[in-house]
Amino acid sequence: MTNFLLFVGTIAAMEIFAYAMHRWVMHGIGWFLHASHHRPRTGIFEWNDLYAVVFAIPSITLIYGGVQAGWGDGATAVGAGIAGYGLIYFGFHDFIVHQRLPHRIVPRSAYFKRIVQAHRLHHAVESRKGAVSFGFLYAPPIDRLKAQLQEMGTAQLRNPSAGGD
Repeated sequence: MTNFLLFVGTIAAMEIFAYAMHRWVMHGIGWFLHASHHRPRTGIFEWNDLYAVVFAIPSITLIYGGVQAGWGDGATAVGAGIAGYGLIYFGFHDFIVHQRLPHRIVPRSAYFKRIVQAHRLHHAVESRKGAVSFGFLYAPPIDRLKAQLQEMGTAQLRNPSAGGD
């Protein structure tokens, strides 16, 4: 039971970590990689995909350490939680929102509609400054996000009602 709680807790903690990384690193010093994600894609991969590689390193290290190096089941559970978050992120962000693989999934629940719309509002801004909604599994109410965009008077909006890609 402890390992299951570590696994689930790690997934929850990763949302907080991902929010912070997205807001202050990707839209800060790491913009040189993340900028590719706020522009129309020109190929299968974008520079922003390197973040997935970097974030996979602790997961692989912890799983390997837990299984092979004797670090214990807790290390494996945390590593698996990081990987689990990565899979959820890929499924939601890359697959459903950005349609990097063809599909016909249409978000129907209020939760999924809100998450998708919030992420599209995030992409309404093409620059590293002035974006809203940096989380992936949680999004503030859409009206609040639209009001934040309006308050900031963001000059580099794509189409805030459509939200961009």
